[in-house]
Amino acid sequence: MTDGAWSATRPGRTPRQVATHCPYCALQCGMVLREDDTGVTVHPRQFPTNRGGLCQKGWTAAELLDHPERLTTPLVRDPATGELRPASWDVALDRIVDGVRAVQDAAGRDAVAVFGGGGLTNEKAYALGKFARIGLRTRHIDYNGRFCMSSAAAAGMRAFGLDRGLPFPLSDLGRADTLLLVGANPAETMPPLVRWLTEQRGNGGKLIVVDPRVTATARQADLHLQPLPGTDLAVANALLHIALTEGWVDRAYVADRTSGFEAVRRSVAAWWPARAEQLSGVPVADLEATARALGTGGRVIILTARGAEQHAKGVDTVTAYVNLALALGLPGRDGSGYGCLTGQGNGQGGREHGQKADQLPGYRRIDDPVAREHVAGVWGVPADELPGPGVPAYQLLDSLGTPDGPRALLVFGSNPVISAPRAARIESRLRDLDLLVVADLLLSETAALADVVLPTAQWAEEDGTMTNLEGRVLRRRALRPPPPDVRTDLDIISALAARLAAAEKPAGAPDTTLPGAGAAARFPADPAAVFAELRRASAGGAADYAGITWARIDDADGVYWPCPTEDGPDTPRLFADRFPTPDGRARFHPVDHRPAAEEVSAAYPLHFTTGRVLAQYQSGTQTRRVAALRRAAGEAFVELHPDLAARLGVDDGDPVRVTSRRGELCAPARLSAGIRPDTVFAPFHYAGAGRANSVTNDAVDPISGMPEFKICAVRVEKA
Repeated sequence: MTDGAWSATRPGRTPRQVATHCPYCALQCGMVLREDDTGVTVHPRQFPTNRGGLCQKGWTAAELLDHPERLTTPLVRDPATGELRPASWDVALDRIVDGVRAVQDAAGRDAVAVFGGGGLTNEKAYALGKFARIGLRTRHIDYNGRFCMSSAAAAGMRAFGLDRGLPFPLSDLGRADTLLLVGANPAETMPPLVRWLTEQRGNGGKLIVVDPRVTATARQADLHLQPLPGTDLAVANALLHIALTEGWVDRAYVADRTSGFEAVRRSVAAWWPARAEQLSGVPVADLEATARALGTGGRVIILTARGAEQHAKGVDTVTAYVNLALALGLPGRDGSGYGCLTGQGNGQGGREHGQKADQLPGYRRIDDPVAREHVAGVWGVPADELPGPGVPAYQLLDSLGTPDGPRALLVFGSNPVISAPRAARIESRLRDLDLLVVADLLLSETAALADVVLPTAQWAEEDGTMTNLEGRVLRRRALRPPPPDVRTDLDIISALAARLAAAEKPAGAPDTTLPGAGAAARFPADPAAVFAELRRASAGGAADYAGITWARIDDADGVYWPCPTEDGPDTPRLFADRFPTPDGRARFHPVDHRPAAEEVSAAYPLHFTTGRVLAQYQSGTQTRRVAALRRAAGEAFVELHPDLAARLGVDDGDPVRVTSRRGELCAPARLSAGIRPDTVFAPFHYAGAGRANSVTNDAVDPISGMPEFKICAVRVEKA
């Protein structure tokens, strides 16, 4: 254990426990943490999302609380040696403030940027967006959720007028007659959800999975469609074509509750099944069987996830499945609908309250004058002093350190050196900054490059709220305080805001003279106070939390937004009577297949795709440091079909090199008949030579800014 680390195993500690939620995925499984003289242990609880189940990551989550690699003091880079050295909080915060002031004095407010994370609590996401806009007064803020949910969010907004991952309770999955999963592998990404799939099939329902790999989820399916990566949109259009031909479209629903159908009907007329088969490799018989199950089932749910969304045409791909759902009359119908499986722990709430480049709290648009007036009124600043929209995450990261880009970056809850596409390029951009600040609990690959590293509290050491994949707002409860020299993110934001305001206030001037002044009061470190302000800021917005209180959450296993009043109902099920659009109708949008941003060639003849494995999570900063998870999945690998491996002269376990136009990764080969012979796969959790995002394409969706993680052209050779 490092010097100064705080241990939960000190003798004589009074036993205590707290009901909280897992720190990992958006399922937000309920758990109980218990602490006594032997340490902290995890116990599952009967919460509606997980019903007493946990995955291996959840069971081992407490092992990080006293991990020997945990950061327990600020680190500041020594200019003489170039090494990170322990420092006091005063030294670290002064270094940040001096650096921020120098950069902004030289290049303007927008020369400083903020990068957040989808794992931050609602309170921290809200405070971070507020801090960027009235503490730093920069337009440059975005977050790693741009790499997760942005395509589905954009498609939902333009079709329904609202983005909530699941617009119905998770329990609906268990009673669906037909459930279509597109690009989703919950058996590995959120295993407790599989209980609902098992229940669904036990009730006689049909499970259909669309995935280029035979995943653990696909092996449970009644029907598995295995398309070429990047062709999901063509598959969706073909399914709608068949539904139209066979008369399975709900004409009354389309007429009463939607607009724009005729243009979509004309556009999918060209997507006869044989054409889709030729492009995607999915047999016509499987397309027809899928359309029949969707068109003739009673309760039907269509779900998309990253496999369909992480493309340069991700918004259009999700839109194609939304079109299919609308044509079948699913959204708003009891037990049916379209939804998206959110990935990160607070991937839903994290994008609702202001850390996204174009948004203000409550899912308000930052370029909406009415929204600006409302939020500015809550924040106590003139609306015209709020900055305008920033740029999406990859564009922001790629501009760092360039003549026209930010010269300083503050990172909270993210590790873009591993998670960003074309990662070597982003690593280079980070090295070009004048100032890089990272707040984290461990020395991630991004933190290792920083000028200042700030140690932050873990999930079991702070209160707050999270919003899970259903739009259910939950309570995260602290079991214990953080170690003595570790602060919460809210503490850090409050301290930085106060120092920045003090640094720019003229001597003797009152606190109201500058937008940044009075910051200590404007940026409370108490999460309850922040949540109370968030409620006011979100009031009247699409994601309205005004009626949600911590006490109400405690009484009801969470509260679904929108919830405008404390004594009124919340909204577990959306769209029952109307859609939140000006005319109350959902909107069809014609979309057409287009090739991947990068197609295969003689030099790069194979398709490369990425994903997750059961025992690791996101960039692996936390899970790669848990012994049991390392034993289960401790190193990168490259999955190859045996026929491809034979052509390459590669045996199982041989080191192979995967090369794209952007970089390469090296890892052992893992042979599997469950992947297409024209496709190779690697998990994206690992650093070093096995970093999958060294290879991935940085082409982005023009609407959502989502990079094309799921397909690029590569060659593979024995290393």
